[in-house]
Amino acid sequence: MPDVINALAGIATGDPLDQLRDHRAQAKENAQLSFEALLEPEDPRGVSYRERYAVAAFTAGLLGSDSAEEFYRDLLRDEDEAASWSVAELLDEAVLALDSRAEVRGPYGIFESAALSAENVPGPWFTADAQSQETLGARLIAGLEFAHLLALHPRDSRPAHLALLFEAGWDEDGIVTLAQLVSFLNFQIRISTGLAALAHAPTATGAPVPDSPPREPDDGGTDGAAASARGADALAAVGDRVNMYPDLKRPELFQQSGLGWVPWIAPVAEADLTKVQREAGRAKNPYFRLLARDPAALRARTLTDLDIFFNTTDGLGRAERELAATAASRLNGCLLCASIHSDRATEESGRRDTVQVLLDEGVAGRLGDPVWDAVVEASVALTLTPQAFGPAHVSALREAGLEDGDIVDALNCAAFFNWANRLMLSLGEPEQLTPGK
Repeated sequence: MPDVINALAGIATGDPLDQLRDHRAQAKENAQLSFEALLEPEDPRGVSYRERYAVAAFTAGLLGSDSAEEFYRDLLRDEDEAASWSVAELLDEAVLALDSRAEVRGPYGIFESAALSAENVPGPWFTADAQSQETLGARLIAGLEFAHLLALHPRDSRPAHLALLFEAGWDEDGIVTLAQLVSFLNFQIRISTGLAALAHAPTATGAPVPDSPPREPDDGGTDGAAASARGADALAAVGDRVNMYPDLKRPELFQQSGLGWVPWIAPVAEADLTKVQREAGRAKNPYFRLLARDPAALRARTLTDLDIFFNTTDGLGRAERELAATAASRLNGCLLCASIHSDRATEESGRRDTVQVLLDEGVAGRLGDPVWDAVVEASVALTLTPQAFGPAHVSALREAGLEDGDIVDALNCAAFFNWANRLMLSLGEPEQLTPGK
């Protein structure tokens, strides 16, 4: 199988951008291995190829990638042609709903914290028609609803959404694979979008960056009310398979450090981890023990992460890489990821007050440094759904002094956190730690 990210970006083997990607060879190789683990596993492990390809095609369409949608629909067509057409029809309806709100891109979502309610951005929800329910079945429809949630409403994720998956026939292992699959696609499609823009950006610098579409705050609205009612019924039905944490101390604002994370569904018990699962992640951490339910995907994801953020043989500085991760996390609404990576940006730069501006004022705040502002703007444009990143953002990054290898690093970091945020948001939630915990 040729490198899928290159194929989606229109990059040929040996092209200059392919050679720049080779500076992060482990990231490149393991992004491809992530595709293979999640879309082409030797053993589908309870999630069929039909389900994987249908979810992938649907997610790609929601993210506005014609090339990725076509690629995954071709794979689905080989498994089930009727399902391929049904997914295309569902996408027509879902994208029409997005087009009707074209002035407001995602990510949508309602913060649980009242202190952040001014940033609420409601958006359209997905409901399948009766014919699609009959063609695709309740289990796959539940998977597509979950894909829509993660692609467009990541911070709207709640325990009830996992209960709906259980009720439709998914189990814990399948839910982790599904969450990994949708989250990975949010990385794969975004990095291919960024690389395609880099390939087509003019050599001349100084092109103006188009304004991002306005994101109007809202008082919370009623979007998703029907889904919430179904979710409440599902929670009652599945019992203790989903953890609710009624006494959890939840953070109210974005902050540097001081947060932990709790899972909504059971991780693999440390004593029950297989050798393969132990080798894939950190056995003491409940997040990684949860992702260890799909160890091949976890291992490839971890190696991608390490090469993108910690390979400093050349390229973008560590502080700027952490800044890109923070910007993506801030826009997606992942308080935990923003906390961890803003703290690391401060550690690498010594500029705590500047980093705090991004947390306090959001992604529209100016940091007063041309490189940092350009990295934040690029990360935000890549994180908007559908993506707004284009050649003008490349020109702005070059104008700020970044080389193309630096730009690839910035794109990798922002795109990767569109993967990481969605896992954190959809499988559990942050908690405010007491000092010393």
